[in-house]
Amino acid sequence: MTFAAARLRVPVTAGALATVSLLLWFMPTPEGASPEMMRAAALVVVAIGCWATVLLPEHLVALLFFLAAMVLGVASAPVIFSGFASPAFWLVFGGLIIGAAVERTGLGRRIAGTLVARFTGGYLVTVAGVVTVCLALGFLMPSTMGRLVLLLPIVTALAARLGYADGSRGRTGLVIATGFGSYLGPVAILPANVPNNVLLGAAQTFHGIQIQYLDWLVIHFPVLGLLKSVLLVAVVWWLFNDRPGKPDAAAGDEVGPVYWSADERRLALLLGAALALWATDALHGVSPAWISLGAGLICLLPFVALVPPPAFRDKVPINPLVYVAGILGVGALVADSGLGAALAHGLLEIIELDPEAPARSFFALSFVSMVLGTVSTMPGVPAILTPIADEIALASGLPIETVLMTFVVGFSTVVFPYQVPPLIVLLQLGGIPARAAVKTALLSAAATVVLLLPLDYVWWRMIGLLP
Repeated sequence: MTFAAARLRVPVTAGALATVSLLLWFMPTPEGASPEMMRAAALVVVAIGCWATVLLPEHLVALLFFLAAMVLGVASAPVIFSGFASPAFWLVFGGLIIGAAVERTGLGRRIAGTLVARFTGGYLVTVAGVVTVCLALGFLMPSTMGRLVLLLPIVTALAARLGYADGSRGRTGLVIATGFGSYLGPVAILPANVPNNVLLGAAQTFHGIQIQYLDWLVIHFPVLGLLKSVLLVAVVWWLFNDRPGKPDAAAGDEVGPVYWSADERRLALLLGAALALWATDALHGVSPAWISLGAGLICLLPFVALVPPPAFRDKVPINPLVYVAGILGVGALVADSGLGAALAHGLLEIIELDPEAPARSFFALSFVSMVLGTVSTMPGVPAILTPIADEIALASGLPIETVLMTFVVGFSTVVFPYQVPPLIVLLQLGGIPARAAVKTALLSAAATVVLLLPLDYVWWRMIGLLP
């Protein structure tokens, strides 16, 4: 997109969103609706539209949503600001602190650099190594952006050492594998990204359902985690396989010092304990959010000092926290205003769920969440659909837990890069053309629909999630 086109897109998009919002606000109230519902719809259109089109930074959209909702009296303060009380907010907060500790101590760089250096036996093996490291870090760093920022300099240095120069197909493929690998496979790990955390918080807020770490892993990791990572490797290799040129001897070693520092050892023990608690949450009943927050607080303790006050100030961004609270606030407004129920009725009329056809319900709900992700971005999928999950469950005859899990199938399938904000950052930091990311997204999404969705259906039947 040219600079002139980009400048034109902003006012056109803003004008379209403003027009639709004003129409909803001032139009006569349709039969069966209420004025409160129409005002809520007007505000939701602007918020979701700005997130979907990246018209403004995500955290700024959330703050504008909070301000507009309160000034215009769209809903009460407990509804609008309910995201700050959600477990998802505190799960992200703890994850950001853990991510800062992993970066500051050098533990993440050591692990990633060591593992990536082991996979240098040809382009396919190298891509597989990068994606494997992305998936492994999903267990350690609950942040897509954190994993991407940590791995990108390591992978670009590796590309230079292997002879893939800037602008080459091979380097582009390795950067693409880093970005998509940081999101796609880790969706199968509960605390690993924002949409997972939004679903966790919304399920507990609206339905009183506490999603367990181990249950999520069993349901999603075999297909959406492992097989989707294998699929990504195949797609990247197919699109970007390249012959290396002359290696760059100036590209230094990214692994770091030979000996582990005291901070690295302490953090490794803390992460091991957190992983053990996450994996056994069905036994002790403590939410992954509070485990994440507890691990983060330990990192902040003065006598531990894995994240001292200056690092907390500089390395723990507030933007993702405001974004999560805003997304959850939009979901709460959708439910409280009655807009969620109206959406549910319209949705159910379109897809015509049948309690006697669970397979059809599975595929229909998966496709609905995929399509919704193209207009709401991925965190918007659980924020919009979770409040109406009970009505969807009633119409489909599926347990509400199964309905919630179908949303994961949808937001784990990236059709366009803009749906996942870290992928937009990838294009900027990695210096790769947008068309390369678009081709990867489209091909992996098509392969997911054709290959992985049927396998996921079979797996869910095997574990009893579907009748």
